[in-house]
Amino acid sequence: MLRVRKFDGSRDRTAIERFSLRRTLRSQLLISFDTLAIGSTFIAAFVLVGRGPFLRGDAISWTTAGMAIVTVIGLYLSGLYRRSWRFFSFAHSIHLVVLTLPCISLGWAIALLSPTVRMEHSNLLAVMGIHWLLATSGLVMLRALRRLTHERLTHGNGVQRRHTADRQLPRALLVGSPDWVLSIIEMLRRETTPSFVISGVLLPNRHDTLMQIGNVPVLGCHEDIVSAIERLEAKGHRPSLVIASDDGNDLTNREMARLTSRAHHLNLELSRIRDCWSHILQRSASAVPEELSVKDLLGRSEFTLESEQITSQVSGKCVLVTGGGGTIGSELCWQLASFRPSTLVVLDHSEYHLYAAEMKLRERFPNINIKAELCNIRERAEVCNIFARHRPAIVYHAAALKHVPIVETNPCAGVHTNILGTRIVADAVCEFGATAMVQVSTDKAVNPVGMMGATKRVGELYCQALDMCGIDDPDAPRFMTVRFGNVLGSSGSIVPLFQRQLREGRPLTVTHPDIERFFMTVREAVQLILQSSAAALSEQSQRGTIFVLDMGKPVRIVDLAYRMIRLYGLQPEIDVPLQFVGLRPGEKLYEELFDICEEQTSSRIKGIFEAQSRPIPLPLISRSIDDLARAVQAGDQTEARRITHALVKMPSSVTSFQVIENTAMMGEMPRANEHAPA
Repeated sequence: MLRVRKFDGSRDRTAIERFSLRRTLRSQLLISFDTLAIGSTFIAAFVLVGRGPFLRGDAISWTTAGMAIVTVIGLYLSGLYRRSWRFFSFAHSIHLVVLTLPCISLGWAIALLSPTVRMEHSNLLAVMGIHWLLATSGLVMLRALRRLTHERLTHGNGVQRRHTADRQLPRALLVGSPDWVLSIIEMLRRETTPSFVISGVLLPNRHDTLMQIGNVPVLGCHEDIVSAIERLEAKGHRPSLVIASDDGNDLTNREMARLTSRAHHLNLELSRIRDCWSHILQRSASAVPEELSVKDLLGRSEFTLESEQITSQVSGKCVLVTGGGGTIGSELCWQLASFRPSTLVVLDHSEYHLYAAEMKLRERFPNINIKAELCNIRERAEVCNIFARHRPAIVYHAAALKHVPIVETNPCAGVHTNILGTRIVADAVCEFGATAMVQVSTDKAVNPVGMMGATKRVGELYCQALDMCGIDDPDAPRFMTVRFGNVLGSSGSIVPLFQRQLREGRPLTVTHPDIERFFMTVREAVQLILQSSAAALSEQSQRGTIFVLDMGKPVRIVDLAYRMIRLYGLQPEIDVPLQFVGLRPGEKLYEELFDICEEQTSSRIKGIFEAQSRPIPLPLISRSIDDLARAVQAGDQTEARRITHALVKMPSSVTSFQVIENTAMMGEMPRANEHAPA
């Protein structure tokens, strides 16, 4: 906890004065001790090897004092007394030994002014050598004694308490280099209330001959963790925690993965300590980059789309993004802000995600007018209120439920958000005079078998019906659908799951050996949305068009897993096994880019396909969605599924379009009014 206090100038000045006085007294005390040590060892050297009359002469006092004072002055000028004895170490002692040689030589230059000192003749060099050895030893011993006293006074009681509490504390096994292990041991010993006790040490190198480090036994190398645990368990010291140095130097990725797997099988908790310098320098300490490139994962280069047309469509206009706190929505807001709209309205129903997106945008784009709106697109009144206040020119509709198994088991929720919510937003676009709405869709909407894809497909069909209504009116709002595949790194994506499983030493879980998916990055997806919508508006493209990114060939999930394992420096099926868990509800083996009722057309936008499908008349699809609304309100999941899948099949049906009646609901409640424009 940080304690905030009011600044008091007089009190702070008093504290500084006390600190300066204390430091002065400390320095004077140290100088006095050193002067006494140098002078006494000077006399002791003559006692041990001297043969001349110096000890019997009258000049012994001033010669000794002069020699000691001049030596201490040399030590003072060299900066010795700016060091703290409290942290005196082996490196400090080496520095002191080197420093005393010229300083004592300077003192001896003063001592040689005395005739009785010069009368030593042949013994003079021996006296000088003995004096240097004794004086240096005395100075080192004084500082070592100071540190020992400080540690005894500071940590003595804590050590006593730790010995009595060791039996209750959890035990840990350290895995790392000797220097790293020693630093952890020393740090733990300075703790008055430690969290654990170190039972043993495992080193990275099997050929290391160390038996103990800091009085803690070395039990072998990291490969010997099983035998080390058995030895400790026989002594009643079985650890529950393994602490490993994961800085990429001591242990390779493969060795760390094996250690993680063995710790998991031994029911040991593994704590991986990354390179401490990575936190100081604010960089990643992992040997594997957090963001894996598209070329590494998918075997293709990332698409780069042109953006000249986007500026003319976005700059100076009010833009609204639904689902602005999600993976796609937040990236949309980020890229849209760079084109300097007059107002950027970020809409999301999650308070935290909305807050995070808003803070990031305000920090990066302080001059953009950003409005954060906490709203659920299922609520018509809330959506209309936001449209009435901001009057957006362009709407990017990214809000949706996208997780296939969850929507499959909660079909009414999927219909409520992906169909009814989309209709509410689209109707508001018409009512409040927006120029365009861009519907963010997915390749799972193509020939869907599950409810997530089916609900997204119905949303596409409703927007297409609205777009076709303005075929004879150039001022009518445009409704465009942008379709793409799985987004690398998004919430629920397979890549973050594989990364977590690799870090935890678990097998990689794959649903089926033959399952394939189209993949793209968040940046690619958002560029597709912006580029295709801008081109459609500026070039007045054909209404009812669906835009699809050319994502190359689909990627087998098994191949993606193998690539990730190799990028971590491991071998598939040897270091990391694959585990097949079966297809999830609503999931297909293969994804497609175009529906069976769609006709692919040529596109002038590089890297983008265009498709046209047979539209459903607006009155018909509106009445069918009204029936869906009744099923959702009644919680009738079976009816919601039936109507949704029937709507999806209508464009490819050879028979005439018919309203899909909800006969179960007709007798319970009146038919809802038409919300969409005729």
